[in-house]
Amino acid sequence: MAIKALIFDFDGLLMDTESTLLESWRWEWRRHGLELDPAGFFADHGGDANEPRYAALAGAVGAAYDRGSSHALRMAYRADLNAALRPEPGVVGWLDRAAELGLRLAVASSSPITHVGAMLDQAGLRARFEVLATGEQVAAHKPDPAVYLLALDRLGLPAEEAIAFEDTAHGVAAAQAAGLRCVAVPNPHADPARFGAADLLLSSAADLPLDKILAKLDR
Repeated sequence: MAIKALIFDFDGLLMDTESTLLESWRWEWRRHGLELDPAGFFADHGGDANEPRYAALAGAVGAAYDRGSSHALRMAYRADLNAALRPEPGVVGWLDRAAELGLRLAVASSSPITHVGAMLDQAGLRARFEVLATGEQVAAHKPDPAVYLLALDRLGLPAEEAIAFEDTAHGVAAAQAAGLRCVAVPNPHADPARFGAADLLLSSAADLPLDKILAKLDR
């Protein structure tokens, strides 16, 4: 069955917001004279994982910790980092070629529309996507397939006519649970060894042109 649409995760795939997230937390720990242990920092699920991170920092700082101030300062610092981000290498080439081929485009992200939309606007990419399916619009986050099923529903397509692109193992699981074939491009903080289930594994979006990806998966 011919491929008619591409569905992309956002964080860590289209733009490297995963690195700015980690760096914002490192900065906040250092502001208290502490060092963040990055082991286990990234959760094996989508959605907001910051509550345990704040709890860990509060425990390390002690009674003097001010959660409200900590959050506000960290978010402001991350916003500054995010302001410098551009699309990951190879991404715009994929989107350009998709437009030439008449493929429809969607985003399926566990993050909220306020974040995804703003970052796509910053990159000048928002108008390229017909559908933005985001975390606050579904009851469960990846590896649950809900956000991919929502994207497919809004596209009006069966899973067989779309391909997903993901940067995490739980994202690949979500896409495949929705019946999608999935191209994995692990973000800098993901272990490529965990992506054995992906239909195609790349080290970068610049590894293969879109035509070759379609040829490999449209079988």
